[in-house]
Amino acid sequence: MSVLNLYSLAGWVALAGIAWVAGGCRRPVPWRTVAGAAGLMLMLGAIIFWLPPTRAGLLWVNDTVVAVLEAGNAGARFLFGPLALSPGQSTPTGEPSVGFILAAQVLPAAIFFAALMALLYHVRVIQPIVRFFARLFHRTLGLSGAEAIAGASNIFVGVESAITIRPYLDGMTRSELLTLMTCGMSTVASTTLALYVLFLKDAFPLIAGHLISASVLAIPAAVLVSKLMLPETEKAATLGQVPPMREGDRQPNAMAALSAGSWDGLQLAAGIATLLIAVLGLVAIIDLALVKLTAPLAGALGGPVDVARILGWLFMPLAWLIGVASGEVAEVARLLGGRAMLTEVFAYQQLGELAAAGSLSPRSVVVLSYALCGFAHVASVGIFVGGISALAPARRGDLAALGPRAFIAATLATSMNGALAGVFYYGQQGLLGL
Repeated sequence: MSVLNLYSLAGWVALAGIAWVAGGCRRPVPWRTVAGAAGLMLMLGAIIFWLPPTRAGLLWVNDTVVAVLEAGNAGARFLFGPLALSPGQSTPTGEPSVGFILAAQVLPAAIFFAALMALLYHVRVIQPIVRFFARLFHRTLGLSGAEAIAGASNIFVGVESAITIRPYLDGMTRSELLTLMTCGMSTVASTTLALYVLFLKDAFPLIAGHLISASVLAIPAAVLVSKLMLPETEKAATLGQVPPMREGDRQPNAMAALSAGSWDGLQLAAGIATLLIAVLGLVAIIDLALVKLTAPLAGALGGPVDVARILGWLFMPLAWLIGVASGEVAEVARLLGGRAMLTEVFAYQQLGELAAAGSLSPRSVVVLSYALCGFAHVASVGIFVGGISALAPARRGDLAALGPRAFIAATLATSMNGALAGVFYYGQQGLLGL
């Protein structure tokens, strides 16, 4: 084990300690949950990174996801022509790609995957998998049944996972609500996972398999952090059982499910696009003001000060804790800060560009792929508080009060995922698919 592996291990433990301190050093410490979550994370990390058969499994999952993505891009190519082609590709008539265009090449994947997931839910392919993970989390982490189902659902969907436990939301404890939101912000939905695969598949061919692994790892990480920040002191209504899942309104047939899913995907793609336009535009205005205000100090500060640089300073401790090489800490911190303020879509796009240019080591690419895998950004606080409040209006006050805490918890949980990847990765051949 190298020094960096030890740094990551120490950082992983330190992040759990920070979660306890951030929650106010509350007692009693839920040792069963802490031990179960830590043990499950370590076991899954060893399986993912150290067992040779797992690499074959990751390769199969990755190849399947990439093949589905490529096939699903047929609709985008039909609508947008060469605009939908990746750089270097050309149409059957020989018309070349015009270069990378996020709106035409990446966002359609969200529509396609949302439709595909809706179809798989309709034919009941996903539900048994959710039930399996719900039982696993219930037994190993000491969660209530409602927490376990919501956590397992988050591996596949985002804020919609709350629908699966809608009958129990009004009666959930504050600790359960914090765990529910932390799990949601610590994972990525399958619909958006497709976007990150497209950003990184050339520089990191096995990225799809690792992102799916990161979403599974995120549940015990989120539980560990949220329960340290706000331990359970009440009796949860579903503590001793995994209750039946509640599904959304079932569509009459497969075509209706496909149509409903594609509409949900369109709303998701539109939401991502509008959020990026608004946030990046606002950041550009702030950058303009910062550069002008700090121009007299630029020489002393080693260059102009902008939002990215400030975020890099703020997230430097997290970058150190997850265990990356000292020469890459500043760049890693900038990406972690970018995820927190500008969404993970922006951060993964930047990571893909840096990885393709060779500006980051393979180790840092792997660690960041896990550390960035989550909805832990400022905008998601409003999304999750608003989305869950719509299902349980009586709990709006509790959800609003817990929202900022869930954001902090999710940031720590995803950082723990990155640190765990740093613990188990030591340059194994073939683990990146290169």
